[in-house]
Amino acid sequence: MAVDVRDATLADIAAITAIYGEAVNHGSASYELAAPDVAEMTRRYQAIVDKGYPYIAAVSEDATLLGYAYASAFRTRPAYRWLVEDSIYLAPEARGMGIGKALLNELILRCTSLGFRQMVAVVGGASPASIAVHSSCGFDHAGRLTGTGFKHGTWLDTVFMQRPLGDGNATLPDLGAYPGSMI
Repeated sequence: MAVDVRDATLADIAAITAIYGEAVNHGSASYELAAPDVAEMTRRYQAIVDKGYPYIAAVSEDATLLGYAYASAFRTRPAYRWLVEDSIYLAPEARGMGIGKALLNELILRCTSLGFRQMVAVVGGASPASIAVHSSCGFDHAGRLTGTGFKHGTWLDTVFMQRPLGDGNATLPDLGAYPGSMI
């Protein structure tokens, strides 16, 4: 399926809210128990884009939003400013079609060009599909926390995966570059 990966906009928030709501209500990628409404998802979107992080959407030829992804701070302490965490959510009908990989590859490119040096994936529910897409994009297993969430009547594990961006930690960062000014 051909998709266009582009910046997400406020006009996409209703579709993003529906995709995320399905993931919250039926999946284990998010450890939220109640799906947020459009107003809350708008607030979250704005908080991410206002800091200059990429927030992108995959759209079909008929303009249907099939998935979205964004990067955000892994932690807010200043020494973490070179590290971003990715988040990817797909509509049920878009899963298994390479759309998650397309979103992740674009997110990697954008975060690298912004000067970030590491990307981490926090895989809720230790989802095999999410682990596979991250592995296919160059992420390595960085750890597993067992029984970290309880949802849908079961204990869930969390898997951490990591990938260097650009020079990673092989060179010193440019302290005047974009990520340094984000905190």
